[in-house]
Amino acid sequence: MNFFKKTGKMALGSRLRMLTAKITDDASSIYYLYGIDMQPKWFPVFYVLSERDDATITEIATEIGHSQPSVSKIIREMAEKGLVIEKRDSADGRRNVVQLSDAGREIIIKIQSQYDDVNNAIEEISAQANHDLWKAIEEWEFLLAQKSLLQRVKDTRKLRESGYVEIVPFEPKYQSAFRDLNVEWISTYFTMEEMDYKALDNPQSYILDRGGFILVALYKNEPVGVCALIRMDDPELDFELAKMAVSPKAQGMNIGWLLGNAAIEKVKSLGAKTLYLESNTLLKPAISLYHKLGFQKIAGRESPYERVNIQMKLVL
Repeated sequence: MNFFKKTGKMALGSRLRMLTAKITDDASSIYYLYGIDMQPKWFPVFYVLSERDDATITEIATEIGHSQPSVSKIIREMAEKGLVIEKRDSADGRRNVVQLSDAGREIIIKIQSQYDDVNNAIEEISAQANHDLWKAIEEWEFLLAQKSLLQRVKDTRKLRESGYVEIVPFEPKYQSAFRDLNVEWISTYFTMEEMDYKALDNPQSYILDRGGFILVALYKNEPVGVCALIRMDDPELDFELAKMAVSPKAQGMNIGWLLGNAAIEKVKSLGAKTLYLESNTLLKPAISLYHKLGFQKIAGRESPYERVNIQMKLVL
């Protein structure tokens, strides 16, 4: 077990597989001990059928939490051993149902003593253990149903990677990144428009000289995200959040969230009361981000962009 002491919890799957393999090997020997010709993997299907007259493969799969192909394979194996039979449902001729054969039903009687002895043996282990494995398994199953291990790893990775991200003010050396990142996403989903060229080719005169700002997200000193804050000539709206773009290679690093929050804090520091943006509902991740940042949908403004079909505002 030195391997698991070295690897720690990151080898959880390997350790569980070893424990499962040991228990499964013992289970095979236990069936043999009681003179029952059955494989451990068949037991869930056998148990369901022992509790009812018949069931469809779909019903069995749902009850035991297996896939239908997995259950179908087990049924075939059990049928080859003569333990189950398949037939048409007497109530609905369109359905096939599975039931235990006479040989399968004989096992129901033979296995009762095995049930009692196995249960008592497991109770003995539980009494000797400091922790209740059964309750722990139930708790882990519940927690993983709420959020899978995969999603938890993704979230942890995002948090770690975001620690390498720095949001900095625009400098002339970032002009090509500002343009290229925006051209990349706009060209992927839409067509570049006249207003895009004005902002991206001349950020100094179009955005900065008019009282606006550009923020750049650096990942290990490489620009991977940008956004602009354009001062608006509108008595009801102070700044527009525009030209937000994140490099595809930086997806999953929380760049959009970090840029969005940095932009909000920037305009707040300037005494702004509102932040406005325009987008397209085709960009579902972006719309989801804006909602998380607190933006609400508004209507009634005329946009210079053909692609815009949604307008949002954040009251600061």
